Amino acid sequence: MIKKKALITGITGQSGLFLTRELLKDKDYEIVGTSRNKITKIFYEKLNYLNVNADELTRLNTIECNLSDPKDISSVINSFKPNYVYNLIGPGSVSESIKFPNESSAAITNSFNNLVNGLIENKNFSSFFQSSSSEMFADGKGKTLDEQSDFSPLTPYAESKMYCHNLSRELRKKFEWKITCGILFNHESEFRPDNYLIMKIINTAIDIKNGNSKSLTVGSLDLIRDWGYVGDVASAMKKINENNLSTDYVVGTGIGRSIEDIINLVFEYLNMDYKNYISVNSSILRDNEPLEIISNPKKIKKEQNWESVTKFEDTIMRSIKYKEIKV
Repeated sequence: MIKKKALITGITGQSGLFLTRELLKDKDYEIVGTSRNKITKIFYEKLNYLNVNADELTRLNTIECNLSDPKDISSVINSFKPNYVYNLIGPGSVSESIKFPNESSAAITNSFNNLVNGLIENKNFSSFFQSSSSEMFADGKGKTLDEQSDFSPLTPYAESKMYCHNLSRELRKKFEWKITCGILFNHESEFRPDNYLIMKIINTAIDIKNGNSKSLTVGSLDLIRDWGYVGDVASAMKKINENNLSTDYVVGTGIGRSIEDIINLVFEYLNMDYKNYISVNSSILRDNEPLEIISNPKKIKKEQNWESVTKFEDTIMRSIKYKEIKV
């Protein structure tokens, strides 16, 4: 018997895929997932790759839904009546938000507003998880970042995420909703699109290995980020939302790795010396690119007994092996 109904917006992204797997492990869950684009067989192939079986898929419903249209999301909410809501909506990438600032900002903020209005009409839900981003922070400058650190968004994506984050806090007060904002630091997987940094590095390295490219150009070797695994982040989302909380949690590994660390690991796996193939062009960096963004996840570890368990090396290896299968 189904006891829990979860709504996942943005289900076809990597976070949505791993969260779907995480929830379907629990036989009490039924899921409805929305996507602004038509959901193709590729989505189900990826779930199969994650070992989601046919029986589990019977508890998954997917809907093409334009969250920019208030009638669309309201109809989904009224029909499905979810207990748990996970809002994972976002543009394809930060760079996409810079290229198309108005469209990207509207995609996040309008969708969030329409989702909230749909939930106001239907009061059956128990708790709401808002996917916030470490992009809202400025440079850590040698310090790790926690729930009390100041925000200083530098991109349209970060500004839009901060809008949703702050409005979530207001909704807690106004309606006494159980809303938790997970401030997610970089989280990677084999399903990252090719326009993201780690996949660019892996794809180019494989091309060099196969004689299809001669070099890899990056903006810097020194930028440091907190790189986690999406599977771990999905388990944090589920744990947080099921506890019906009204708070914020930084979700990350607490460990910083440089771009050079990633490049070295990828090329070493492919039996190449990266120093023979790398060029640095600082002009391709974003303006005011933060040098270092590392999480301090002490709060979630203390209160939720959660921590990242997947090794950085294993995260990168998963992506390389997946790409090698696809080549």
